[in-house]
Amino acid sequence: MHSRSKRYNKDVKKVVKEKLPLPEAIEKIKDWASTKFNQTVECVVHLGIDARQADQAIRGSISLPHGIGKTLHVIAFCEGDDVEKALAAGASEVGSDELVKKVQDGWLGFDVAIAHPKMMGQVGKLGRILGPQGKMPSPKSGTVTPNVAEAVKDYAAGKVEFRHDSGGNVHVPVGKLDFEPSKLLDNITAFIEQIRKMRPTTTKGTYIKKVSICATMSPSVEVAIA
Repeated sequence: MHSRSKRYNKDVKKVVKEKLPLPEAIEKIKDWASTKFNQTVECVVHLGIDARQADQAIRGSISLPHGIGKTLHVIAFCEGDDVEKALAAGASEVGSDELVKKVQDGWLGFDVAIAHPKMMGQVGKLGRILGPQGKMPSPKSGTVTPNVAEAVKDYAAGKVEFRHDSGGNVHVPVGKLDFEPSKLLDNITAFIEQIRKMRPTTTKGTYIKKVSICATMSPSVEVAIA
């Protein structure tokens, strides 16, 4: 059985059972910032969707107002003029067939993969490798696009992808614990509003059932939402 640290167990005893307004929830998790490293703050939204139905899928990407406090390593599958543009935009690796082969050989030293639509014939071969990693380029998330350089710039600056899991939950990093509370507030609010706008027309009943925030090594706090 996985054991929790003494610090975590101490924090659990201080968890409030009622839902807190977002500003108070942010202050609560910042009060638990007792570790020596700067923890990532995550927002989890539990949705009233049928995760088995394709027409109720929630998948997309968002550029948060204040980023996530991390520079992502982005690669780009492209050719011609797009190669120099992607490198100038911040891509760590750019290429076509040779980059596809590098990934096929086991290299996964990147966070996000961008692909020009013309490259998907070759990139499609990587589905079994990148799919389970959550790194497969997709039009829905904006990682398959003719504007390769623009997508590289956005993701390198902290644009994040999200998709629901089998339980209808969507997880996304929304910043670091050392962010000012106002910046975490802006980021979390922007993410919740993005999810709200994506409500499938076939969804019945309550759409956003629960919202919680937590840090990497702290308990979660449930947020009161309108």
